[in-house]
Amino acid sequence: MSNAPKDRPWLFRTYAGHSTATASNALYRSNLARGQTGLSVAFDLPTQTGYDSDHELARGEVGKVGVPVAHLGDMRLLFDQIPLEQMNTSMTINAPAPWLLALYIAVAEEQGADVSKLQGTVQNDIIKEYLSRGTYICPPKPSLRMITDVAAYTREHLPKWNPMNVCSYHLQEAGATPEQELAYALATATAVLDDLKGKVAEEDFPAMVGRISFFVNAGIRFVTELCKMRAFVELWDEICRERYGVEDAKFRRFRYGVQVNSLGLTEQQPENNVYRILIEMLAVTLSKNARARAVQLPAWNEALGLPRPWDQQWSLRMQQILAYETDLLEYEDLFDGNPAVTARVEALKEGARAELAQIDTMGGAVAAIEHMKSRLVESNAERIARVENGETVVVGVNRWTEGESSPLTAGDEAIMMADPEAEADQIARLEAWRAGRDEAAVKAALAALREAATTGANIMPPSIAAAKAGVTTGEWGDVVRGVHGQYRAPTGVSASPSNRTEGLDEIRTAVDALASRLGRKPKFLVGKPGLDGHSNGAEQIAARARDCGMDITYEGIRLTPAEIVAAAQEQGADVLGLSILSGSHMPLIEELMQRLQAAGLAHIPVVVGGIIPEDDAERLRALGVAKVYTPKDFELNRIMFDIVGLIAPAPVAAE
Repeated sequence: MSNAPKDRPWLFRTYAGHSTATASNALYRSNLARGQTGLSVAFDLPTQTGYDSDHELARGEVGKVGVPVAHLGDMRLLFDQIPLEQMNTSMTINAPAPWLLALYIAVAEEQGADVSKLQGTVQNDIIKEYLSRGTYICPPKPSLRMITDVAAYTREHLPKWNPMNVCSYHLQEAGATPEQELAYALATATAVLDDLKGKVAEEDFPAMVGRISFFVNAGIRFVTELCKMRAFVELWDEICRERYGVEDAKFRRFRYGVQVNSLGLTEQQPENNVYRILIEMLAVTLSKNARARAVQLPAWNEALGLPRPWDQQWSLRMQQILAYETDLLEYEDLFDGNPAVTARVEALKEGARAELAQIDTMGGAVAAIEHMKSRLVESNAERIARVENGETVVVGVNRWTEGESSPLTAGDEAIMMADPEAEADQIARLEAWRAGRDEAAVKAALAALREAATTGANIMPPSIAAAKAGVTTGEWGDVVRGVHGQYRAPTGVSASPSNRTEGLDEIRTAVDALASRLGRKPKFLVGKPGLDGHSNGAEQIAARARDCGMDITYEGIRLTPAEIVAAAQEQGADVLGLSILSGSHMPLIEELMQRLQAAGLAHIPVVVGGIIPEDDAERLRALGVAKVYTPKDFELNRIMFDIVGLIAPAPVAAE
């Protein structure tokens, strides 16, 4: 046994939130009673994008991928009987981070908490929203300003709070190589710190550098991921010393939390995901010098739908067994001096520095968003191609696909279903909240908020005042949209085909034959209705169709069914491809099919992709959807052949 003092375990978290604030509160208290040591709040898409639950774009999205928080009353319910002064709370919120932190502070004050003792994190990373997740509100520059507003406010009032959690997690989900994940995350952090320099006193700046934290991904390539985390630690120390002159080592610490890879969770043979999750957790816990400060694990069945409390408990037990039953925490770093690890770390650092240098020549992360987005789409295309051709083995997906069916997925109770009445309940309570508040106080608070957004004053004080006055999430969002304007991020899918040709000959021949019959390239419109910003799948479908010779229209995320139907009519689309991963496919596709019928476009074939249970797939087909795809359909060329088969030449009019 080692003589070194035993290390403290990391924070045990489970990313959770669904249906309503009341239901999520019950889940949080249950998880805390089972040994969870921190909270990680998942918000629904309307909340993440600054809309109220009754907004047109929120239809079908309320309570699906997280908890709806539309006002102070919802936040009270969410943390009922949970003493915030004693809690460490991570809120995965980005564009409306000032607003959700304002609500959290208001509830803490109502509980009688000493606000200066609050501990936790708002993610508050808008760059990765443009690159990979899509829940942005404003253009980059005002968004960056609001990030540093939060940082400056917390320095003065919430000194233990992490004002930003640089999130490379979604970068890996979008296809980032380890070098890109390192570089893009570090470029985001430096963009924020460069902006923050003008908002805090020089003597306070090193401590603010020390409050920046990171949220990373750990994939299945165990050794590379372990080395990536050691590279993060060393590069961050280098940047803090050389770029910012931070001398105190405690302010140069690379502090990070982690959720292990969801991209690799498989719908096929989902029980295999338990092993994947465990191996990925080891990459961020084995190396003491690069150990995560907080770990949250997905559940084994998240590729199928919403995990049950039992599934979340199983993931929590995995962490507890590693921390408390093994001797991992009794030893110093196990990898110091290992030549293979050292060489891999140095190679990763060299690759990341090259990426960082290129971003710097473009003016930094904010100016390089389009460049980084296109690089991610290219990297993801290469990753998918390796899975398709078998170069990357995925057990149960492209190798050893036959086997016993899982008893864990049997029965109607295998996946928890979101309460179908939750949306109506949330909207009813929202209407009651609006009816019961002081309208004069609300108007005054909104006016003060608008003035701060316009003049550049710190957005936090008027946001807290607005929270206490009863302002809603949508009203806060409308103010910042009104002042700074709407924004649509680059898609990363250029009009020009890529240089990749491997495996495309057969499908290109089929597309060319179809083009000859039509007298033009087949027109494929790809769209993402609703608020779901997980655009990786849509981007890859659009890019592959483009490379096969189709005429592609893909304008990105957050479109209404009406906008998609109008685009189909204007473009003369031959086929519509719709991607929805938030679980809101039924109401959105229902509305879209009705609008196609009303517009005389019912002849256009519709294909839908998403995390769609078979019962819902049957309902979609009954509505007239031609094809339904789920994550198990990873062979993009096969999908392209299906699309070619759905398109027929326009009938010749009778003379």
